[in-house]
Amino acid sequence: MHSYEIEIKSLLGSSEHAEKLRQKMKEVDSQTALLSRHKQLNHYFTAGDVKKLAPLVAQKLSKKNRKELQTMIEKGSEFSVRTREADGDVLLVVKASIDEGTSSNTVSRIEFEAPVPITLDALDRLVLDAGFSYQAKWSREREEYVCKGAHVCIDRNAGYGYVAEFEKVIDNETDTKRAKEELHRLMKLLNAEELPQDRLERMFAHYNAHWQEYYGTDKVFVIK
Repeated sequence: MHSYEIEIKSLLGSSEHAEKLRQKMKEVDSQTALLSRHKQLNHYFTAGDVKKLAPLVAQKLSKKNRKELQTMIEKGSEFSVRTREADGDVLLVVKASIDEGTSSNTVSRIEFEAPVPITLDALDRLVLDAGFSYQAKWSREREEYVCKGAHVCIDRNAGYGYVAEFEKVIDNETDTKRAKEELHRLMKLLNAEELPQDRLERMFAHYNAHWQEYYGTDKVFVIK
C-alpha cells in the first residue's frame, strides 16, 4: 500500500523564529514531543527514467519494496528521484505529484521511500546509470516533532536557512483535502505562514543553479 504525503512548508529564516515555533508548539499542545534530531544529505536528480532505475536497484530492495516501487511506476507520472543519507542510513526516495505542483515541491504527493544496504555514493551510481544526472546536493539538520497529531520538522537547510515542514501521511487519497485543512488549522494556531509555491519554486531554482556554493555550509540566501 502506498502512502500519501501532505506537506506544507513555512519559511522561518532565523534561529530565533525557529525557537518561537518550538515554544508555540508546547503552548498549543503540552504533549508535543521531539522524536529525533539528525543530519541529512539529500541528492536530487533529473532527466532520467524510473523504469530503467527499477531493475538496477531491485536486488538491493526487499520483495515488498520492489513491488511497491513497480506499482508506483505503473500508476504515477512526473517523478522526482533523490537519494538520502541520515545518520548512516541510506535511502532511495521516489515521489510523484498528486496535485497541481511538481513532484519536487508540492503539497500533496505519493511517495516511495526504502532503505538500501549500500553507500550513498554507490546508490548514486545506480541512479546515474539509469540516465539521471545530478540536479543538486542538499545538506540539512533536522528536528522532528509530533504536535496535535501532525508531524512537524524544523530544518536548518543550506541556502534556505530555517524551514518548518508540517506533514500528515495518509493511506487514502480521498483524505487529502481533510488532511490539508487540519494542517492549515494547526499552522494558524502556531502563527506559521505557508511558503507560497511560486516563491518556493524560485528558491529551489536558485539553489539548484548555485548548490556548490551552499552544500555543506551555513550560507543562506533570500529570494522574494
